[in-house]
Amino acid sequence: MIKFYQLPNCSTCRKAAQYLETHGVSFEPIHIVEHTPTAKEFEQIIAATNVDVDLLFNKQGTKFKALNLKETLSEKTMEEKLALLASDGMLVKRPLAVNGSKITLGFKEQEYEHTWL
Repeated sequence: MIKFYQLPNCSTCRKAAQYLETHGVSFEPIHIVEHTPTAKEFEQIIAATNVDVDLLFNKQGTKFKALNLKETLSEKTMEEKLALLASDGMLVKRPLAVNGSKITLGFKEQEYEHTWL
């Protein structure tokens, strides 16, 4: 089953969830702030999907900007990046949908069709 990390009031998350529901795809909705993956879980996601850790960050978010990560993210170690992601769900690109070796970040209908249907 797809783990679907989201913010319930996020319009992009709602569109993605609606897309999955409309196409009969089962998923487990998880509130990204209340149940942020741990650093170890992010490490496992990266290992399983080969996603670049930097792509997991919500680079448009206010938290990302407030922490000045645009300028400093590239200087951080993998462990520091994982700890940052695990520290606050608002730093994570959403929705984050993952199942085994498959992952999608954000919502693009064509990418969802290719990955989840």
